[in-house]
Amino acid sequence: MDGSNKNNAIFRAISWHFSNSTYTGKIQPYDKRHSKFNPWMLMPAAVIVQFCCGSLYAWSVFNEPIDEEITGDAESSQAAISFYIAVGMLGFSAAFMGPWIERNGPRKSLIVASSIFFLGNLISALAIYWKDMFLLYIGYGVVGGFAIGISYVTPVSSLQSWFPHKRGLAAGFGVCGFGGGSIVIGKVILPLISAVGLPMTFVVLGCCYFVAMVSSAFVFRLPPPGYSPFSRKQLKKMAKLTPQPEIKLTAMESIKSLDFCLIYVVLLSNILFGLVAISRLSNMITQLFSKNAHEAATMVSINGGLNLFGRLFFSVISDKIGRKSCFIIMLMAQFFVVVTLPFYIEQDLYIPFLASMFTLTMCYGGGFGCVPAFLADMFGASNVGVCFGLILTAWSVGGVAGGLTFTAIYNYLIQHGYSTDDAYPYVVNSYWILSFIIIGLLSAIFVRTSLKDRLLPPVHGEWFKFRIFSNMIRIKKVSTFPQVQVLSSEQYDEEWEKYLQSLASSQTVEIEDYDENCELKNNQEKY
Repeated sequence: MDGSNKNNAIFRAISWHFSNSTYTGKIQPYDKRHSKFNPWMLMPAAVIVQFCCGSLYAWSVFNEPIDEEITGDAESSQAAISFYIAVGMLGFSAAFMGPWIERNGPRKSLIVASSIFFLGNLISALAIYWKDMFLLYIGYGVVGGFAIGISYVTPVSSLQSWFPHKRGLAAGFGVCGFGGGSIVIGKVILPLISAVGLPMTFVVLGCCYFVAMVSSAFVFRLPPPGYSPFSRKQLKKMAKLTPQPEIKLTAMESIKSLDFCLIYVVLLSNILFGLVAISRLSNMITQLFSKNAHEAATMVSINGGLNLFGRLFFSVISDKIGRKSCFIIMLMAQFFVVVTLPFYIEQDLYIPFLASMFTLTMCYGGGFGCVPAFLADMFGASNVGVCFGLILTAWSVGGVAGGLTFTAIYNYLIQHGYSTDDAYPYVVNSYWILSFIIIGLLSAIFVRTSLKDRLLPPVHGEWFKFRIFSNMIRIKKVSTFPQVQVLSSEQYDEEWEKYLQSLASSQTVEIEDYDENCELKNNQEKY
């Protein structure tokens, strides 16, 4: 009985944690005409925070110096484990701490995360000084990774609340600094080691990160209730021309929904190839195409810049063409890359190979740039912290599980007669990656972005439905065989009208306006 009560108490605590994401502090008033604060100040502040977090992707520069310092063997590959632990902790902390971030606000969250990250760097410095690899795993992997997870989510969540009219742009700025940090910090590490030594490098960088992140934290705040970036005249005009539907969901309802699960699969499929291929780009250039290390390093730097560009480019155009359309475009582009890449490698076509890898990297970055706005559109800006934190576990799953799978297949083939110069180990790996891209593409098609698609109940015998352009495809079970029914937009609108009429007789539904597609502007029904 006691054990049952204890388990129930733990379950209730976890359930309460994820169900309560309302800010508990005092929100500062904001008057656009008289306040010195400008929401656009949040953009560079977010870039600075993400820039510091992006130092994680420069960790590979530390591997050989740390291995040589602690183990005496620069090729022991023990320091690299810190990176994998940090990526895993990043996903865990982003998922678990999302509701805490929403309850405590961006300023407090960033100050706490900055302090923890500073502590992680100090522990790492001590670990190297004492030549203790396990302590390094704790310091940078566990403590540092945990802090990066909080720091990564916080600016993104805040920007989505302040810029509901430019969610794509806000998401792009919210994550683009991560790519920039990996490029710049990667160039700073070795000169800094030469100047102050390896342990002190972590102290110096930790101090710089702490000052930059805490200074940026004081810029962040939450918008007051009822905040809108538009004037009253603009709101009246927009209500007539482009009404925006909303579905009110709690954080728990959001993460348990089918659409969230589909978006999770979409993001995982979109970043999987990038996670396993980008880390091997330098090796592929030197081993498969016999280029020198200097050229490989140059291409890796250019590739890092395109990662940053992809985060901004796709997030900005998603404001025009939609998040779902962007993911479909990115996954289709990756499908083409994976199909053609083996041919380029086998035929030693270097320029097409680089073009393919650059395209892949842009799509990889674009996924991170689009998904925060996608989640805000689907589940509301108030749930972004929770949803974005949880969906970042796809990053950890892809990086760890995908990387281990790729490496296991690659090493197996190398041990059975193939050399590192052969294309075949990469060709074989492309098969399972291609299957994930196809699954992601299908999942993107099934995501219900329309209010009608999400609220209209299934008809008798319906398995599921999905939209292709203006037509709705409905799969129904008839006897033992499925039946495919294609509904035109007019037929689907008729079903929607009947549904609204049935609601009017049983419960109150507030409808201020709806456009030519019969989409609700403001719906008070609980989804």
